[in-house]
Amino acid sequence: MQLRFVGCGDAFGSGGRFNTCFHVSGRDANFLIDCGASSLPALKRLEIERDAIDLILITHFHGDHFAGLPFFLIEAQFARRTQPLTIAGPQGIEARLREVMEALFEHSTKRKRGFDLSVVELAPEQSQSFGAVTVTPYPVVHGESGGPFLGYRVEAEGRILAYSADTEWTETLIPLAHGADLFIAEAYMYEKVVKNHLSLKTLEQHLPEIGAKRLVLTHMSDDVLSRLDDIPHLAAEDGMVLVF
Repeated sequence: MQLRFVGCGDAFGSGGRFNTCFHVSGRDANFLIDCGASSLPALKRLEIERDAIDLILITHFHGDHFAGLPFFLIEAQFARRTQPLTIAGPQGIEARLREVMEALFEHSTKRKRGFDLSVVELAPEQSQSFGAVTVTPYPVVHGESGGPFLGYRVEAEGRILAYSADTEWTETLIPLAHGADLFIAEAYMYEKVVKNHLSLKTLEQHLPEIGAKRLVLTHMSDDVLSRLDDIPHLAAEDGMVLVF
């Protein structure tokens, strides 16, 4: 399995990074995790074929994780996509998608598409399969607006990928990432504990019980980016490719 960080930045583009969007591909699996506002130009910059992507998993409805979907869908329509597409995410995703589509491209939800689009709600701790990909969502803690908030444990082609999404420390991160081949974890702050986000030092306290095989940090603020030379963990960069 291959993971490419299409974007690994925070909401403010710290370090000049694109909003969150991860591309995962293998023999049969080809999907995105999150699709932030800047994702379409980032996908094009990396020459990632959008028609081959058949699943997009959304963790929550903040713009840096969700607002790229209208651009992705409008481009697919104008490019005459025919491949079916599934978008899956937290409760309320169908209504939220309709709202943001209409806000950015009025009447776009009324136009007939040349491809089948399925929008699926995911329930916490209930696994659901999409072809070669099985997703188990876990509830995480990231505020009051823009939710519900989910992190994901994804199984595909014999590998396990875990993603914390945006969250402060919560015990659900332990089963979410336990023994995963690759754990993508938010490290928004270095040491300071702030509401709704995870600090690296807090994360490090729990790494032994999580027991993931590999860790990579994402969604880093300037506070963390300024210290990368002193951090003993792999930090994501836009365009970075990992095989796991």
